[in-house]
Amino acid sequence: QVQLVESGGGLVQAGGSLRVSCAASGRAFSTYAMGWFRQAPGKEREFVSAISRSGGDEYYADSVTGRFTISRDNAKNMVYLQMNGLKPEDTAVYYCAANKWYAAQAMAVSAYDYWGQGTQITVSS
Repeated sequence: QVQLVESGGGLVQAGGSLRVSCAASGRAFSTYAMGWFRQAPGKEREFVSAISRSGGDEYYADSVTGRFTISRDNAKNMVYLQMNGLKPEDTAVYYCAANKWYAAQAMAVSAYDYWGQGTQITVSS
């Protein structure tokens, strides 16, 4: 089992940057593909980005490609999401998630086994 805790959310102006982090506890972190999802009020949770178990492959939603970068440090059991060029439409609760069994590029919520509690990111215009 994996426990996930996000940190680094907050309020930022449009065009600004933030980095959110996710600390994982439990065994065999490197056997999980990791993903970031977000959920805005009144909307369904949506895929943002994912990274393969080794960290060698990254996947992004079209809406964040070129602005967000996912990374991981398997030695520290950490995954990160660097967000640049933030827009008001990026406002949401951001969740870290761990995927044990599916391919790293899986974008469905159902592919992920463990979830963090989420961190709020608000982008003001």
